[in-house]
Amino acid sequence: MAILVDKNSKIIVQGITGSEGSFHAEQCLNYGGNVVGGVTPGKGGQSVLDDRVPVFNSVKEARTAVQANVSLIFVPPAFAADAILESAEAGIELIVCITEGIPVDDMTKVFSYLKTTNSRLIGPNCPGLLTPGEAKVGIMPGFIAKQGTVGVISKSGTLTYEAVHQLCGVGLGQSTCVGIGGDPIIGTKMVDLLELFEHDEKTDAIVMIGEIGGSMEIEAAEYVKHHVTKPVIGFIAGQTAPPGRRMGHAGAIVSGADESAAAKKAVMQSCGIHVVDSPADIGQTVADALKTVNATVAS
Repeated sequence: MAILVDKNSKIIVQGITGSEGSFHAEQCLNYGGNVVGGVTPGKGGQSVLDDRVPVFNSVKEARTAVQANVSLIFVPPAFAADAILESAEAGIELIVCITEGIPVDDMTKVFSYLKTTNSRLIGPNCPGLLTPGEAKVGIMPGFIAKQGTVGVISKSGTLTYEAVHQLCGVGLGQSTCVGIGGDPIIGTKMVDLLELFEHDEKTDAIVMIGEIGGSMEIEAAEYVKHHVTKPVIGFIAGQTAPPGRRMGHAGAIVSGADESAAAKKAVMQSCGIHVVDSPADIGQTVADALKTVNATVAS
């Protein structure tokens, strides 16, 4: 089992005739994802990727024609917010926006509108998500992952890949890996995914990778304390960043003591999360946590 996407997900790619959209749509399709269409206004009626994927003029048209329920967005920043809104208005259940550099004001309007719909947004400025062996929606390299029972939530694309590598190194696969993005305004937060993984019967442990700045990790830690029964392994990136310095992601800036790496780690530990100081320790820490759970069950 997995969360959000699997082999039955029907994926369309907004911006499929652009270079990025075309390349990654083909990667998703070749991985085994059910890419059923693409959207580029004015190019409807064409077929791309060796005539395997039809192109539609609008998301609404694609939704009707191929019953799409997932949209993957590769649209320039100036138009990406409208692309998200178009998918939501068409009733797409899961929207994954890879685009970075979307103006915060645009995302504020998107965030408000999404509250009135049944659509879930992953991103923007994210690597997307991957359910190993079933579907990848985004730019994560599928070959590094394998099927298993560890859910991965991460603000960082690169650290998502490192976490997967560490898990595979100790023989552990993943149920679903989700890169949520590091912008100040994103669609799906850590708490949302913790809830989904907690209720997924095939996920036995959860890796949560955060970073300095904001309060998302603290909110997630409090949720773990009160609602999550599975072991959670956490890491906070940016431990050496000075206060007030932005490091990489737009959302990764420390503006107060409670947003520092040290403060977040302390809260996470107090809430029962297994906190590691290095990404290199993630795999073994998960393995040890699962051994402890299994031993407790056996006794």
